[in-house]
Amino acid sequence: MRSRSEHPAAGRGAEPGYLDGQMLVAMPGMQDDRFQRTVIYICAHSAEGAMGIVLNRPAPDVSFSELLVQLDILPAAGEIRLPVHTQRMKVLIGGPVETSRGFVLHTPDFFLDHSTLAIDEDVCLTATVDILRAIAKGEGPTSAVLALGYAGWSPGQLESEIQANGWLNCPADPGLIFEASLEHRYDLAIRKIGIDLGMLSSEAGHA
Repeated sequence: MRSRSEHPAAGRGAEPGYLDGQMLVAMPGMQDDRFQRTVIYICAHSAEGAMGIVLNRPAPDVSFSELLVQLDILPAAGEIRLPVHTQRMKVLIGGPVETSRGFVLHTPDFFLDHSTLAIDEDVCLTATVDILRAIAKGEGPTSAVLALGYAGWSPGQLESEIQANGWLNCPADPGLIFEASLEHRYDLAIRKIGIDLGMLSSEAGHA
């Protein structure tokens, strides 16, 4: 999968044939090791390309509170003042593009004009530091996932990868996005599609 330094514009709502607001699930035969056994939430998909956030790759050696300290949102001595629910927030590797930039998927009870994109009725995306400040103050969304970087596809690339049996897709599940443990998200997504993973692995081995 090629990576792009830019992602397609979004905000027009899902168009017929596009996968905004759906989840991609990597097939067992995925050749790109960056995306093996990944679940990706598609934030934008159009004729211009696609952009999504990997939901099950933890960022190594960094916690949410440590990230807030690094961004000077919180002094090191102030970590204990974080709202209790933020202590459970995981920092994810959202994809190989712009890995120094943060993207927050969150519930729609938080919205910033000109910054928040409502992807569907259950999930919004905000990519400005203001949402992190709000979360640190206890004024953020009820549930959120913070990802560093994103996955990007050039025009027609995602469609080609799906046709080549690289990905399955299914409707997004807010419970999987915000609540399920990271290590179980891939298996849960496969079950949601209703496919036996053992059968998939067998078929992939004979492709």
